[in-house]
Amino acid sequence: MAVERTLLLVKPDGVERGLIGEVISRLERKGFKIVALKMLKMTREQAEEFYSVHRERPFFQELVDFITSGPIVAMIVEGENAVETVRIMIGPTDGRKAPPGTIRGDFSLDIMENIVHASDSKESFEREHKIVFKPEEIIG
Repeated sequence: MAVERTLLLVKPDGVERGLIGEVISRLERKGFKIVALKMLKMTREQAEEFYSVHRERPFFQELVDFITSGPIVAMIVEGENAVETVRIMIGPTDGRKAPPGTIRGDFSLDIMENIVHASDSKESFEREHKIVFKPEEIIG
């Protein structure tokens, strides 16, 4: 397996509920390394670019409104098979269907307010992380 990177966001609901440390702790206990980390309030322009793959879907505006509704914590996570493993750790998008033991399964009861976002592919990571991080903000 190859060492790779993925982007993980703690969304406004996760920040508001004080789950930043819990999310980071789970990632570190799994053996992942955090190579970039910051708190920010995503601009509308950033959010529209971030969710551009959903632009034609009816829920696009709701996604943009939610992610810009409060601060988020963005991190780049590095480790073996990071994209797939982190996606397994966060669970399915709909927190009502996410199994216990996953971040969404333990903390989310909604499809929109589902605590976290993680890149779903290496290609998504390459596009998404550039919206949130400048190259000089990434270690290594």
